[in-house]
Amino acid sequence: MIYVWRDSGLIPKKLLQVAERAQQTLEALPTDQRPAFIKKKAHVWRAFARYLSKMSYGKCWYSESHDPQSFFDVDHYRPKLEARRSDEVTEPGYEWLAFSWENFRLSAQRSNRVSRNEETDENEGKGNWFPLLESSPKACWENRCEATEQPVLLDPVKKADIRLIDVQGDGRMGPSRICIGSARLRVERSIELYGLNLPRLKAARLRVMREVNDLHSVLFQMLEAAEPAVAVADGMPIDKLVESITSKTLPSSAYSKAARAQLMRLPGGAVFCAKPEEVTN
Repeated sequence: MIYVWRDSGLIPKKLLQVAERAQQTLEALPTDQRPAFIKKKAHVWRAFARYLSKMSYGKCWYSESHDPQSFFDVDHYRPKLEARRSDEVTEPGYEWLAFSWENFRLSAQRSNRVSRNEETDENEGKGNWFPLLESSPKACWENRCEATEQPVLLDPVKKADIRLIDVQGDGRMGPSRICIGSARLRVERSIELYGLNLPRLKAARLRVMREVNDLHSVLFQMLEAAEPAVAVADGMPIDKLVESITSKTLPSSAYSKAARAQLMRLPGGAVFCAKPEEVTN
């Protein structure tokens, strides 16, 4: 999971107007008619998928996967119809956010839909889960205080949330060094509910980490070999190798968080991470 900058300029005004009209109709409906109307208008949020994809370079906002062999969903971060708070408690969802593009997150199906983890045999996937911390207020149709809620699930559009989670040496996601207190619960539940440690995801991160490790090793071997001889040094593709390493840490690259995490574990690796001026968003 990496930070995703939401650029409204990528969304056609016509589509925003369609969503706004659907919202206006929803606001005027009686309570018992809202769910059916929302379900009938699923095409509205689905139309945002291509533009959400541009914001994340075609990657799932939760898993950072391109996942070419399955469709992507437009997930409602706050569930639109039902909000499952615990195994025992399910409450009304956030109907008023059904057509709000700021509540949309592009999600690979295995992060958004409940499925079984092949390693643990446990169910994972967000579904309609949206637990809150115990001290959190709860928004409702009559009191839309979602801005003051304290969600358990990490949100990829919040930099503070992204800093709480990192890639471990074995390719699994886990708490970062600054993740303490209730934040650890948030990270653990987010990993579970977004399916961030599914076997194929872990394997994909490990591949990127090995590639970074190999490139780093070759670079330093070149540097050592070139040290005593200027002519030899001038003929070595040092710049290209550095660019190759740095490119893996760009937000456009798959599993760039894994690449960054691996570089931070290698001697001098931090200097090869992409700088803010190299990142287009």
